[in-house]
Amino acid sequence: MALHIYGDSKSGNCLKVKWTAQHLGIPYVWTELDVLNADTRTPEFLAKNPVGQVPLVILNDGRPLAQSNAILLHLADDSALIPADAYDRARMLEWLFWEQYSHEPHIAVARFQMFYLGKPRADLDAKLYERGGTALKRMNDVLEGSTFLVGNTLTLADISLVAYTRVAHQGGFDLADYPAVAAWVARVEAALPITD
Repeated sequence: MALHIYGDSKSGNCLKVKWTAQHLGIPYVWTELDVLNADTRTPEFLAKNPVGQVPLVILNDGRPLAQSNAILLHLADDSALIPADAYDRARMLEWLFWEQYSHEPHIAVARFQMFYLGKPRADLDAKLYERGGTALKRMNDVLEGSTFLVGNTLTLADISLVAYTRVAHQGGFDLADYPAVAAWVARVEAALPITD
């Protein structure tokens, strides 16, 4: 049984799972679901993931696994995407936790509201832009002195954070204001088989 990924290509959380599998050469079957069409709310999908969210993977042995960063950690176990050094590994995990709490809720939400729902920026909560800008500035500060988020090697931290950062402009964020981030996006895209 091949790895089966259920995802929505509009979602950076889903794409980062796909890119990790591709980067590591893990064969998979992709099933496209449209969250806006409530495809994750059907009885068939809810039987696989009662939370009704994507990404969801069904592992080769038939077990399900949800939550994008948990999936990344599972797929990349024993690979170079997870640093061998304990401190660097902890720093990578720090970025993964931070991404879901301090980056994605602002960058991705602004993008979804503007790009997919067609709302003008003026109608969105100003705190999205304040907090999203703070997140991008933190990344920019780190990347001014580092090739990747954890030193000079691509890790899961980069894959996790590039997913929504590379399309931040669709949510009203201008990466020209964060030149180290823009340069990092280009480096990560060159290192990965980025396909939307």
